Amino acid sequence: MSVFLDAEDLDLVAALQVDPRAPLSRVAEVLGWSSSTVSRRLARLESARLLRVIGQLDWSITGHGNPWHVWVETAPEQINEVANALSEIPQTQFVATTAGRADVFCTMQAAEPNGVHQLLNRISAIRGVRSTHTELVLRGVKKADSWRLPRLSAEQVAALSANDGPPCDEPVELDDDMWATLRLLRRNGRISTAQVARELGVGQSTAYRMVQSLLRRKLVRPRVEIEPSLLGYALEAIVALTVTPASVKPVAEALAEHPSARYVTIVAGTSSVVHHGIFRDEDALSELLTEDLADLPGVATFDVSVVREVRKRYWLGRTGGRLDD
Repeated sequence: MSVFLDAEDLDLVAALQVDPRAPLSRVAEVLGWSSSTVSRRLARLESARLLRVIGQLDWSITGHGNPWHVWVETAPEQINEVANALSEIPQTQFVATTAGRADVFCTMQAAEPNGVHQLLNRISAIRGVRSTHTELVLRGVKKADSWRLPRLSAEQVAALSANDGPPCDEPVELDDDMWATLRLLRRNGRISTAQVARELGVGQSTAYRMVQSLLRRKLVRPRVEIEPSLLGYALEAIVALTVTPASVKPVAEALAEHPSARYVTIVAGTSSVVHHGIFRDEDALSELLTEDLADLPGVATFDVSVVREVRKRYWLGRTGGRLDD
């Protein structure tokens, strides 16, 4: 990409990753800037479609059952056509052209009971698809909203850490207003309770209660959506590992702590663990494959799919690295 983010832009991204809903005045105080500077830089990144704060929803909200990873082999001349067709399917969350194990990799989630069978048939019927390999995600060990750009000091991170009260595991009934609030948070993870109140025609105290209930129950988790290449991570790869049964959980948890990890899952299939990571260069990926994995007992084999171009990430399309409107 020809877009360039300077050091201050990167600091702002790092601050918002710690607390995507932090008031801009607090971000300015932590970074030592003026509020107008923070506001101006954030507006520029958003208007250029480089950054958006969205709400990451719990799997129970986004569809039926857990997601599936799908590796797709295509006719060589139809890779882009297949990737575009997959991106247009509403149930695909992530779509990228890749090199290595497959030509296209995607993650999808059925929208209704037994919908995965129709969805897989739809993928297989796409013109240019030669074969698919599918694995069910059993558990997400690390999700993208927890990845952090390592730029802030421990003191800055502590000052920005959200203080919305302890998490709550008690179930909540989602009535029409709660569903509407969830949809607003999904589109704009920084939406204020005053904006929610105006959109729904409810009192601010009611809006505050609904927003906090969704956040504390982790039904929606605000996250900064920006392409890793803009942050200095030029290489992205999906590593599918075969692991002995006794080592599946410890290997997945160890990889979740790896600095490259954006999305780590335990899966059912020929693989046991899938590590979706970002790397600054080829040497960093080589270090993971030849050194870090070698130190993990139980890892038998692995397959690597190097991402060529991301077409869709967390249900948002991408055009040249920019977020689609």
